[in-house]
Amino acid sequence: MKENKFSDKRYGFSEVMPLVVQRILASCNTEKCFQHLDAAPIPSRDSVALTLHNARRILFPGYFSQRVPAPSNLEHCLKEEMIELFKELSKQIILAVKHDCMRYDQPCARCDEMGRAKALEFIKGLPRLREILATDVRAAMEGDPAAKSYDEVITSYPGLFAITVQRIAHELYKLQVPGLPRAMTEYAHSFTGIDIHPGAEIGSYFFIDHGTGVVVGETTEIGNRVRLYQGVTLGALSMPKEAVESFRNKKRHPTIEDDVIIYSNTTILGGDTVIGARSTIGGNVWLTESVPPDTKVYLKKPELIYSGNGSVPSTKIREKRMVRQIKGPVSAAGC
Repeated sequence: MKENKFSDKRYGFSEVMPLVVQRILASCNTEKCFQHLDAAPIPSRDSVALTLHNARRILFPGYFSQRVPAPSNLEHCLKEEMIELFKELSKQIILAVKHDCMRYDQPCARCDEMGRAKALEFIKGLPRLREILATDVRAAMEGDPAAKSYDEVITSYPGLFAITVQRIAHELYKLQVPGLPRAMTEYAHSFTGIDIHPGAEIGSYFFIDHGTGVVVGETTEIGNRVRLYQGVTLGALSMPKEAVESFRNKKRHPTIEDDVIIYSNTTILGGDTVIGARSTIGGNVWLTESVPPDTKVYLKKPELIYSGNGSVPSTKIREKRMVRQIKGPVSAAGC
């Protein structure tokens, strides 16, 4: 019989495998590498996804269910969904709390009770959560001429998905549930490219257009009717490694007041930075200082260089350029 070119015999897998296993086992007994053995299980990514999808079916009835409930049957369906959400969320919170107890060498005497109590508090807040998400849906429809319907916004817009997950996670963050809120927002981040920390405080009518590359840090405060475009960062200033612990519970990210628009690829950093109400920040701006209310911040118009066949811009292009010089700079956001 012809020897398989990928066979164990040819490549010596049987000899190599025990050596590799022994080296990995040895690394588990050092502090150089990480392991999670003899510990309480932590919420899995699949469980996090299941919990989020359960919550979305309640927050947006009929949109994400396999069977669309009839109005006469809606109460029964909501009760069933809520029971399922309570059971699954309680289980995940209990795992998260037990894991935290083990991490800090604390007794787990009330972990189960605490998990169910926190899950119940979250359930109580669902009507209010649904109301604020409705404002986000309206903000998307009213702020984006490319949006064709509310249904399209709810089922298709990555910005709304990321905001929905963040608002769910934020409620658990306020209830001091460990681990789970961040796992939720990172799940949304992996699908949308939008990274919003569960700790961020966000007002009503929040809209993220396009969204890819948006980053919103933990201590960011965002007012009402704020609009962000793709690539916006609301972040913290870098600091030396030895200073990280002292800043862990301090405000490190900016405050964005009501009715602010921030265009593409702008970076705003620092806990003392405040963008005043009704201000507009143009694209590609870098800010580490506050801006008063009713202010427009733009980069100075760059010089365009044309090369190739030696021709100058057409009359039409020159006319557009003159109009822009008269009216002032414009930031392209995309539609």
